[in-house]
Amino acid sequence: MLDAVLKLSNAALGDLPEGVTGPRYDRSAIRPGIVHIGLGNFHRAHQAWYLHRLMQQGDAMDWGIIGAGVRAGDEAQRKRLAAQDYLTTLIELDPAGRSAEVTGAMIGFVPVEEDNAALIAQMADPDIRIVALTVTEGGYYIDPVTKAFDANHPDIVYDAAHPDAPRSAFGAMIAALRLRRDAGAGPFTGQSCDNLQGNGAILRQTVVSLARLSDPDLADWIDANCTFPDAMVDCIVPATGSKELELVQSFGIQDAAPVTHENFRQWVIEDNFCAGRPDWDKAGATFTDNVHGFEAVKLRLLNGGHQLIADAGEVLSVEFIADCMAHPLIGEYFRKVAKSEVALQVQPVPGMAPLEYVDLVDRRFSNPEIIDTVRRVAFDGSSRQTGFVLPTLRDALAKGTPVEGLALSQAIWARMCEGTRQDGSSIAPNDPIWDSLNAAANAAKESPEAWLHQRDLYGDLSGNAVFRDSFVRWLTLIWDQGVEVALKTYLEG
Repeated sequence: MLDAVLKLSNAALGDLPEGVTGPRYDRSAIRPGIVHIGLGNFHRAHQAWYLHRLMQQGDAMDWGIIGAGVRAGDEAQRKRLAAQDYLTTLIELDPAGRSAEVTGAMIGFVPVEEDNAALIAQMADPDIRIVALTVTEGGYYIDPVTKAFDANHPDIVYDAAHPDAPRSAFGAMIAALRLRRDAGAGPFTGQSCDNLQGNGAILRQTVVSLARLSDPDLADWIDANCTFPDAMVDCIVPATGSKELELVQSFGIQDAAPVTHENFRQWVIEDNFCAGRPDWDKAGATFTDNVHGFEAVKLRLLNGGHQLIADAGEVLSVEFIADCMAHPLIGEYFRKVAKSEVALQVQPVPGMAPLEYVDLVDRRFSNPEIIDTVRRVAFDGSSRQTGFVLPTLRDALAKGTPVEGLALSQAIWARMCEGTRQDGSSIAPNDPIWDSLNAAANAAKESPEAWLHQRDLYGDLSGNAVFRDSFVRWLTLIWDQGVEVALKTYLEG
């Protein structure tokens, strides 16, 4: 670590340590154009980075980002970033060598309030032409199986009854759009940046459906005038902890919220923006009419692959994803399932055949510089398994292609949700519906089919004899002889 570190701020940009790049543009000249709700590490390493790259080229200076959040914990993030003028140090973890840059596309952060009044006012500003979100896969109030809007969720019921003081991000968007419509300010684009198949369509469904509960005319106006482009986003971005805080100081910078990331990014976007957009393609993004094809490859092989290895790693006390890939059983399990089962269910996209993409994901997961925890990747399995793994399983069953490895993944997930590792240590709750998952997992120790009776997750899959019988066989083996034996049996089969 260096003897002296520089506290990150606008005033310090001219004195950044040697080798650390910073904004070449005048941040005081940036004007707001985007509100981004859910301003975590991924957004700052991905969407904000693309905008920063455009600004480095002298473009997009009227597309500055205003951060926002709707959870009480987001206020702490706002304060951290405000204290350093909303600058972020990005550290690229490349096996060939680490590097750092300071990005400055974000210029503000709306105060976090229970009634979201400040957020609504910011989104109602005509200068805001895009409202983007990263609120996690499970944050869109949809049924995990049918993907239908959940009108009975307590947050939705509350927002429908209190449209002027909503709790959710979507309620705040609707309130802002009401103000814009009434003032003649026009619509904005709603842009989901979460890992959901058809994320733009899902965002439209949530916003329009919620609006219809309190103001059908406004719902019709939103549906007719706002756009919600689909997009695929990709970059592995670990959570920030003590190691990352120490790492940024090794570059000579004091940053309370640094972000580490891999040396790979991809952003594929449907070009459907009702109020204009930055030219993200000039910074490497791809505009296409075939977002769905790119989504399917990435969500099923990368995000689904993450679930394959993280649950096994959790049960076997492997802490990091790269170590899972180095494990003699877990890494080979990923490779076999991805190549012989998952890849059969996706179509090639320009520049990448499915098997080539598996090899790319293998290298990315195996990057020893990425200290990405198994716990982070395994979080919210009820959303991630239903979004990334079960659709592949359904397609494979429909086509009659192999499903043994996919069925094994569900048995390993059930084993993880029992709440203990094989070494006897406890697994802390790691899912919004952990209590129900844990109850089902414990029931499945004696009766494996009890896990499949969670219809909110599996729907009619429990009635498929091929999947059911395979799952029961795997979970029985896991409880009798352990996950290693199950993995070895699959790999030798």
